[in-house]
Parts: sequence; structure tokens; C-alpha cells
Amino acid sequence: MTMHPAVSTIRTTCPYCGVGCGVLASPDGTGGLNIMGDPAHPANKGRLCVKGSALGETLDRQGRLLAPRIHGREASWDDALDLVAARFAETIAKHGPDSVAFYVSGQLLTEDYYAANKLMKGFIGSANIDTNSRLCMASSVAGHRRAFGTDTVPGLYEDLEQADLVVLTGSNLAWCHPVLFQRLVAAKEARPEMRVVVIDPRRTATCDLADLHLAIAPGADAVLFNLLLAAIAERGAVNQDFISNVNGFDATIHAAREADPAATGLSAEDLECFLDLWTGTEKVVTVYSQGINQSESGSDKVNAILNCHLATGRIGRPGMGPFSVTGQPNAMGGREVGGLANMLACHLDIENATHRSAVQDFWAAPRMAERPGLKAVDMFRAVEDGGIKALWIMCTNPAVSMPEADRVARAIAGCDFVVVSDMVAETDTTGLAHVLLPATGWAEKDGTVTNSERRVSRQRRSMAPAGQARDDWRIIADVAARMGWGEHFAWTNPAQIYAEHAALSGVAGRLGSDFDISSHAGITRDAYDRLEPFLWPQSPRKSGGRFFGDGRFHHPDGKARMIPVTPRAPQPVSAEHPYRLNTGRVRDHWHTMTRTGISARLSRHLAEPYLEIHPRDAEALGLSVASLARVSSPEGTAILRVLVTDRVAPGHPFAPIHWTGQTAPSGRVDVLVPGVTDPVSGQPASKSAPVAITPFRAAWYGYAISAGPIIPASAYWARAAIEGGWQAELAGEADPECWMDHARALFGLRDEPLTVHDRAKGQIRLAFMREGRLQAALFIAREPVGLSRSHLGSLLGGENAGDALAGRPGGDQPDHGALVCACFNVGVNLIRSTIGAQRLSTVDEVGAALRAGTNCGSCRPEIKALLASAARA
Repeated sequence: MTMHPAVSTIRTTCPYCGVGCGVLASPDGTGGLNIMGDPAHPANKGRLCVKGSALGETLDRQGRLLAPRIHGREASWDDALDLVAARFAETIAKHGPDSVAFYVSGQLLTEDYYAANKLMKGFIGSANIDTNSRLCMASSVAGHRRAFGTDTVPGLYEDLEQADLVVLTGSNLAWCHPVLFQRLVAAKEARPEMRVVVIDPRRTATCDLADLHLAIAPGADAVLFNLLLAAIAERGAVNQDFISNVNGFDATIHAAREADPAATGLSAEDLECFLDLWTGTEKVVTVYSQGINQSESGSDKVNAILNCHLATGRIGRPGMGPFSVTGQPNAMGGREVGGLANMLACHLDIENATHRSAVQDFWAAPRMAERPGLKAVDMFRAVEDGGIKALWIMCTNPAVSMPEADRVARAIAGCDFVVVSDMVAETDTTGLAHVLLPATGWAEKDGTVTNSERRVSRQRRSMAPAGQARDDWRIIADVAARMGWGEHFAWTNPAQIYAEHAALSGVAGRLGSDFDISSHAGITRDAYDRLEPFLWPQSPRKSGGRFFGDGRFHHPDGKARMIPVTPRAPQPVSAEHPYRLNTGRVRDHWHTMTRTGISARLSRHLAEPYLEIHPRDAEALGLSVASLARVSSPEGTAILRVLVTDRVAPGHPFAPIHWTGQTAPSGRVDVLVPGVTDPVSGQPASKSAPVAITPFRAAWYGYAISAGPIIPASAYWARAAIEGGWQAELAGEADPECWMDHARALFGLRDEPLTVHDRAKGQIRLAFMREGRLQAALFIAREPVGLSRSHLGSLLGGENAGDALAGRPGGDQPDHGALVCACFNVGVNLIRSTIGAQRLSTVDEVGAALRAGTNCGSCRPEIKALLASAARA
């Protein structure tokens, strides 16, 4: 039954990961929004993760780009658009279509993506449009196309719930796709006989659910799935009927039999257990994500997984199949419109002359790109060497997120003409632009997105655009009109773009494409506004459902292809760079934090960049808990907080990717990652950077809080939002001449601070009061500063300076400790004390007592670990 909320409530879609959760947004009476999960949306059924739940906290317009800027000065839209169109036209006329490029984003809506792809490929006549989705799912696209003849996810979310075995490989689903993970948790609770296997070199929160954790050697995934394929053949698990629909079986089996079990790093017992489970379970789903894709052989790893499902026929039927979970809210929509440099629209092939002609005729385009364009890494190298002379970056921050990030930033800075469309005024990338164009953000945009199971949902406007911000599709259309193509981009609303996209998909469908939503080709604005979430395709031939269970594929002969895979080890480490750095995401932040970094709640769980390192490595390197490490590669250097843990293997540290020049300039992790790419997909190998690690010799450590801006100038700093202000972790290599002057400059204050100086311990504490209330405080020590950060944050604006200078609450004041549950603001100390006082033994009992873990569920593994620790004590 469809649920119809009150008129004042807007049904929209979350802008974070590829799960595609439905959101109910309603005015809060103060200009903001109240946020709830949409119980009627099939993806999440009312549940939201902590990031989705906190969307209402990220709508502050402070820091927004509110007007166009040319060379740093505000300008009119006409002046800015005229300049963009003129410079692109001049560059094309002088140097040809391939001298310009668009770099776009999986956070654009499908309508935005469609407009950008149409302008670049059909009117400019180049395929130099690529996307940050290249960094997360391009290897999955390549694997799908090689195996199936098309980039199609065969299954549905419900398959994870219907499976008897779910294998999660290269996926920390608990943190990166929390709502889908909680669907899996609920399914396993309902059917305890379901088995879950997690394949990951690192012990992540997802392992909490696993019946078997395979701590595989980094990069050995293809070896493992080759061993599985060989076992499938040897144990008689090949589906002989289905395999008649597949080419390449014999050669692929032959290659698989060459796999060496020792290369996996697994024990014989664990390996045999996995092979028994997979070969002996008909209803098996293999979920994979960045740990597979972000590799110099990611496409082969994807095909090694697909080979196993094709050989057994366990694909496209309830409870079985391979499943790629995407990292961005509309990476799938971008794939559908052809937003990658090597794709055409609607899953058509840019290399196919018939396909190119069909799209060109449909668009009435003057010229058509005839070959693939430059993929992301190659695109920025072409910017660097001057081949790309005009670059338009939309809705992404490549100066932080690209591998070789420092090199990419230098390339952008040296480009003849750079345009950036963004909603945020100050990012590492916007600071390099000649022209800035203010774009609408979530809650202001209106269009569609497609999630990981091919479900198209509406993202609806629920707030007026900030300042002069415009939708990306409109900006693109306005530039196209100024370049002489206005009649082809004469849309007045996103429904018209969607209808055009749907009509083109009908052309593609008649050419054999699986992506066909032509049932919506004549959609009206009213019908578009009322559009319910749906699975594609939607056409006279097929509506929704799974793919490939009938043995019909999209290669010219109608068959699938198994791909022989010869596993390749990651690039080797060296004596100079002996550690292999794994990178990834944290639970409560997203990409480069331009949205989540606004929320104080989301910053409390993990507030600074860090390095997980095994105790053996930490001891060998002289790294102590909470100290700082200098991590370096041939590409760059970062300084990261040390987190000593056996969650990672010796020699294989881990660091998250989120911090930027605005939040922690020395913690930009992608400066360490080399631009090594998969030869098929062009996706960078972001999870295996050879690095060296040394202690950062800090002369002092600091912690600061302030109700106003914090302006650090030390060698290390990491700034984060807190309730009522900001905090910063600090460290320096030499003492300033005067700590009082240093503190004044840090906070931009002239007041005389209250000061406590313990020379014996090397500690200095300064508190700035105004009208009797705490405005800022700075704590300096020779070792990492130990104090209650949650307590100090609560004192901002309060009257008791003594409490602030003490750094900890008094005996009569509770210290809830570091945040564990961000949904309900429950700290580690409160959980520990409640476990002890009430003798709690299960996560559900903790939830009943404190509500922790009862919403998005992302913190449940941490609560389980606290329970285990209490039981051991």
C-alpha cells in the first residue's frame, strides 16, 4: 500500500550512499527541515542511518556559494555564463573538441547528468566527460559489460534477505551502507540458519555479523574466487543447463585451476569452510564494493566473482546472484545516461557506429564523439600537460578525492580556464577556479536518482535555493544556449529532461539495450511530480524484476562470457616504502565532508584523520597510542593520529579519506595514493598505496574549543564542528614565543585569558571569557592532550571557567565519554557504566536501557565489543 504523507511533508531521497533511502522532509517552522525515514520506500522501509537522520543539521547556508564569481569577485549570472561559453567556444575553435573536458559527479541528479553528457558528447563532440564514479564503481561496470554484454546489476536488495548464504567481499557494509546492512541483520535474526561470510583483510564492524571472517591477503580476491571456481567444477556444482548460455567456460576453468591457495594467506581450514559453504548452498549472494573495485586488477576481480555465479547459474533468481553496491547516491543514474567517458547514453556503446548514429539522430546533434574520452586519472594528466585547456568541474572535489591529489591540484591550478559548479564556496577545488557557479544542493534540487538495485526515485525540492543558486541542468543548458545550441537544450523543468531521457531509452531498447524506461517517455509534469519509486526497466517488453535468470544476455550471440582471470598482485612495496596503506570511509562522514562536516553530531564519533596500525608495527616504529605519525609515499605526505589496533594486519595500516584543506590540511590521505589504474576500467587502485611511516616529532600537542572561528597555523591541525562552535586538535614542531599571543591569534580574540601553567608537567591552559561566559579555551601539553572533550564542548557559553580549565567534570558531573551512538548521543562511558550497573549482556538490552543501537544500527558492533570487554573483566 502506498503511504501518502501530509501535504507539507515532501517525499524525497537521501543524498548519501547508493542504498537510495526514502526520506520524509517537513518544514520545522524555523526555515529548516525535520527529517524522517519514509516507511513506504522499498529501499529502507522507514529506516535511516545516522547521516540520513542528520540531514536537517546540514542545511545551514553559512559557507554556501551564493552568487557567481569571476576571478574571486561576485558577478552576474549573465557575465559568468557568457564568459564560460565564450572561453569553451574559443578553446574548441582553436584546439578542437578534445581540448575541453567535464569532470562530473555521482551526486548529480540524472537530469543534470543527462544534460552534461548531451552537451559534451553530442554538441561539443568529445567524450571527455568523466565522473568521480570512476573512483568507486568503474571496475564493476567493466566486469558487467565483459560478462553480460551490458552494465546491469542482476538482482535486488530482497535477495540478501532471501539468500541462505551472503558473502560480503571488499565491503564494510555496516558503515558504508548501514541501512542495507541492517536489512541483512534483521534477515539473519529471523532465519538464524542463514550464513554470512565477510572477506576483508581488516576486521571491520561488518565482521560482527559474520559466521566466518576471511582475513584475506590484500589483493588476493581473484585468487580466492578462482579457487572457488575450480572447486565448483571439481565438486560437480556446475549448472550444465545454464552453462549452455555461457561462452568461455573451459578456458576460464583452466585458468582458475592455476590458483595457489597459499597466495590467499588463509588457513586451509578457513578456505575449505568457505568452499564448502559456497559450493553447497544454492541460494547465495555475493556482495562486493570498493575493496574489489579499487584495485589495479579490479575488473578481473569482478569477473572472477561473476564467473562463479555464471558457472552455477546462481544469478537472476530469488536469493542468488552477484551484487555490486555503489558508493554514491546516483552513480547508477550516471551510468544510465552515459556519464562515463567510455559509455554512450542508455547503456549503448560509444564504439558502435549504429549506436552513435541513433543517439546523434535522436539529439539532432551536429557532431558526435566517435571514440571513448579520457578517464579520470588520464583526464587530469592531460590537464597537467596542457592537452586539456578548459575544464568544467561539477559537484565534486578532485583536488582532495583524486589519487595523487597534490599533483591533481597543481594541474587544475595550471589549467588555462577552470569552471567549478558547487554549492560550497570554499573547497580545495573551488579555490583553483577562474569561474565559480553556485549550484543547488540537496533539499533544493528536483530530479531523479537510481540506487544500487536499479530503483529510480524522486529527489524533490523542499527548500528554496540558497542565494542565486541554480540547478546544474539549467546552468548547463544556459551555457549550451550561449554556444549556439539553445533549441536543443530548451527545457524549462526537469520533467522535460526526464521525458527526453526516457524517450531515448526507447531508441536504445529497440537496439537491444536492457536500460529502457520508455513507458515514461510521455510523462507529464504532474505525473513526474507524483512519480513513485520503481525498478527499471519500465517498457512494453519488461517491467522491473531481475536479469539473466532466463539465460539471456546482451552480447550479440545472446550468451554470457566467462573471463579467464590470471590474478595479479598489487604493486610491490619497497625498502623505502615498506607498508601497504588501505584507505576507506568512516561511519558518520561522507566524501570530503562539505555536508556532514557541518553537523556537530556527525563529527563526534571520529573527529580527525587517523592511522590504524598493528601493535607490532607501532612498537617497531616507536609510535604510541594517540601520538602522530608522518605517512609518506612518492606522491605526498600526511600526518595522522595513531590508533593502535589489531583490526589491521602487520604491514597493512588503514586511513580514512575524508579530511581536506579546510578541515585537516595535513590529513589529506589521497595525496599518498598513486595514480595506478586498472587497465580495463581506468579505476584507481586506492587501497594499496606503498608508504613509509615515521613518528611525527611533536614539541607540543594542543586541543582548542571556541564559539567562534578557529584559525590554526600549526604543522598539524584538525578542525571539527561541535555544539555551539568548533574544536581543533593541534600539534607543533616548536613552541611559539608567547602562548598567550598564539592563543589570541588562534581564536581571533584580543581578550586577556585566564591561565594555568604547570611548568613541571609542561602544561598550559588558557580560557577566554566574555561577559562572564566561556568563549574559547586552549590546552597545551607535551604529550597528547588527555581531557574530556565532550564535557568541554558542553561548557561553551557557560559561566564556570574553573570547570573548563580543569578539563574534566567534577565528581558530581557525569562524563559520558567519546560518542558511540550518534543517533541518540550516547557515549562510551555511559554505556560501560550502564552495562555494569544493570548487568546487561546483549546489544538489545543496552538498546532498551539507553536507546543506543536502536535506530540505524551502525554502532551495534561497538556496543557488542563493549559488552565483550565487560564480560572478560
